[in-house]
Amino acid sequence: MDIRTSDSAVSAGSGAVDLTVVVPAYNEERRLRPTLDAIRDHLRANPERWGTWELIVVDDGSSDRTAAVAADAAADEPRIQVVTGGGNRGKGHALRQGVLASHGRRVLLTDADLATPIEELELLDRQLSEQSEQSEQSEQSEQSEQSEQSERSWRSWRSERSGGESGGGGAAIGSRAHPDASIEVRQLAVREWLGRLGNQLIQRVAVAGIADTQCGFKLLDGEQARAAFADSRLDGWGIDVEILRFFRRSGWPVTEVPVRWAHQPGSKVRPLDYGRVLLELVRLRTRGGRTRTVVSAGARTNLAVAGLFLLASFLLYKNLWADLDGAYLADAGSDQNQWQWFFAVTADNVVHLRNPLFTTVQNFPDGVNLMANTVMLGLSVPLAPVTLFLGPSVTWAVVLTFGLAATAYAWYWLFARQLVDNRRAAALGGALAAFAPPMISHANAHPNFLVLFMIPVIIDRALRLCDPENDKVVRDGLLLGLFATYQIFLGEEPLLLAVMGTLLFALSYAWVRRDLARAVVRPLLRGVGLALLVCLPLVAFPLGWQFFGPQSYHSVLHGDNAGNSPLAFVEYAGRSLFGDDATADPLAMNRTEQNAFYGWPLIALAVGIVVWLWRLAVVRALAFTAAGAALLSLGQRIRIPGTDVVLPGPWRILAHQPLFESVIESRVAMICAPALGALIALAVARLPAGIGSVSGSVFGAGTGAGTGTESADRRRHRTVALLAVGAALLPIVPTPIPVRERLEIPRFFTAKMYSGYVAKGESVVPVPLPSPGDAEALHWQAETGFGFSVPGGYFNGPYGDDRTGIYGAPPRHTSNLLRDVRYNGQVPEIGANWRAQARADLAFWRAGVLVLVPQPNDGALYATVEKLLERPGKRVGGVWIWDLPPRKG
Repeated sequence: MDIRTSDSAVSAGSGAVDLTVVVPAYNEERRLRPTLDAIRDHLRANPERWGTWELIVVDDGSSDRTAAVAADAAADEPRIQVVTGGGNRGKGHALRQGVLASHGRRVLLTDADLATPIEELELLDRQLSEQSEQSEQSEQSEQSEQSEQSERSWRSWRSERSGGESGGGGAAIGSRAHPDASIEVRQLAVREWLGRLGNQLIQRVAVAGIADTQCGFKLLDGEQARAAFADSRLDGWGIDVEILRFFRRSGWPVTEVPVRWAHQPGSKVRPLDYGRVLLELVRLRTRGGRTRTVVSAGARTNLAVAGLFLLASFLLYKNLWADLDGAYLADAGSDQNQWQWFFAVTADNVVHLRNPLFTTVQNFPDGVNLMANTVMLGLSVPLAPVTLFLGPSVTWAVVLTFGLAATAYAWYWLFARQLVDNRRAAALGGALAAFAPPMISHANAHPNFLVLFMIPVIIDRALRLCDPENDKVVRDGLLLGLFATYQIFLGEEPLLLAVMGTLLFALSYAWVRRDLARAVVRPLLRGVGLALLVCLPLVAFPLGWQFFGPQSYHSVLHGDNAGNSPLAFVEYAGRSLFGDDATADPLAMNRTEQNAFYGWPLIALAVGIVVWLWRLAVVRALAFTAAGAALLSLGQRIRIPGTDVVLPGPWRILAHQPLFESVIESRVAMICAPALGALIALAVARLPAGIGSVSGSVFGAGTGAGTGTESADRRRHRTVALLAVGAALLPIVPTPIPVRERLEIPRFFTAKMYSGYVAKGESVVPVPLPSPGDAEALHWQAETGFGFSVPGGYFNGPYGDDRTGIYGAPPRHTSNLLRDVRYNGQVPEIGANWRAQARADLAFWRAGVLVLVPQPNDGALYATVEKLLERPGKRVGGVWIWDLPPRKG
């Protein structure tokens, strides 16, 4: 540690400093000097009030000119010191350096952004004085005599210097969470919400009763502060909690004081830093080196795993979180607009007590069967308050980020409970099951295939029913029914795929272990029967509405070439670390359907694990499950790469069966993700026991346990094996999902100008109509409160007399015409027949106004509509409109 100070600075241990201000700084080149000047000017302005003082700036290994800025300030003011300590170690390390270098009878900790103004020091100082006075009065009541020297306490010293005002011990925290605090500039609503959630978790785990542990404006008794920081261990954000815990254990008072606070641009604190605080707290040690029992060892591991999964998920979506209102996932197509519309329309239906299974605000006037679409009522309903108060873009980010992390944790929990005892191995398997390339492909646009946290829970309950000694079959069967019911309201197709994967595993395991299969048949059938008795009555009406209600359909057409190419399994996905779009795109339907792409190293590793652990029945069952799912995912016709040979695929048996006829067969390969995760977990869990104990292992033959040389060989083999696992997984590590800038909503909609042109029972007709290829109109609706309906849209609905499922509304002549002009830019010849057809279509849509927003080929679209309606448009609110006369009748 390097401390630079002027000759006039107070020497250590002199005891002549009334107040020390400690400012930790990391890459604060722009904000630091104004902060230092403000603190200096405030303390200089009232020397009688603040007495002698020092200001310590701790540079935490900044890569910019932070240290130079601090040094310049020190050159201008002798009482400013600069402490440097090498590389970037974290805020906790910086605070520890600053406090241990301090000499003040009181120590103020403040962040470099000065979000709490230095003037608020007065409030904290007064509170500390009151605490000290109360403490001293208590001590005096217990002691009859004190010497004159012992009576010279903090309070009496402060009284001499500031006209009778008392000084104090303990800690006073500047709190922005206090009911009387004044928030002058607020953070984004989602940051506040996540911050409050994080602080509540911290309170439950470590420091109860303190609402704002992380606010960076604290005044501490100097001797107590130096004792607490000398005892501290954490280098990160968690040090605030560690210090407050020390004060609490020592019996020193800690009080929150309401202060003024303003969010500062460029803040180093992020909402997920509260998660990092929790992870740091589980590593706290006592002086004797024993682990402090904040939570149990298993709970600490679970918390750490959950935190890592949440951090990984947040990093995956960091570009989305950086601009929730303006960021759009680059590969989402129209799906992000569709999903945010689903969340918003569900919240709107809930708050207005409408039927959550149907709406006419899209595809007007026919409407949309919401149960027949993937609205995820299991999340969109409970998250309706988030959608209503923070907006559908926040709900979208929350569902993706927390849903992915929850799914990874659920797989980890299942593997740790049912498969392996090694929790690190279970965590690695869970990470692969949730973050595998097919899952990340759907992370671009399909939360129903990403948020699968109920699937492991359902599998666990089914496995419990397979325990011959289970005496709680009734309970487990009832819970299985409730869990399956909830999953139906999260996603039916993922549940169907999970059932397929579970059947593949169960059949293969039963073939290998016929003795066990015979023993579990009765309790399993009994439990499943009870589950059906619970589930079917609960879902009867919603499923009846889905399959037989208004706008229902019986299947969805995906074409005959929706299967995977065999090459897809050995290539890398576009969002994998070693992948690229040029290689992946030709092998998939689109970037949200890269349903294989596990990469050849992982496939090779999986084969090696199966050979190595073939003696285990579970390994053979997992191998059959993965291989069977991969084969089914190739579709009805399997083209052999590099040849003209086309073979019939086993999917032909299922392709036209009820339920399966709507499944995109390439998605069956997603079953391989948890199967491969389980194989990895099994393999890694056995490495600490010595891989050499397995004769003929692909990781290296061993000689068994015994001598020290053998032990060293095993360690080398284990290291090589772990490196092989890492080498297989590294290429498919997902990269952050890219975003693009979202299109701005025209003022015509944000200012609700449409209300003057649309009567009750009429619709706004965008030009061209919204469709699966361009669903921006759904964004307008979701963000402006569904004040208008639109024809067309992006949803699944019926087409024709046989009610075959299609994407979007059944096309009409005018909608086709406008779509063609939008994409080819050519204005067609418009005659009487086209005008008559337009009048008929507009009447069907009950059009109140046509709206043309700025877009490619909008000139050709304007000319086409002008010819169809035989009159020019009017410019209103940044768009062209054609107001239509009220409908008769």
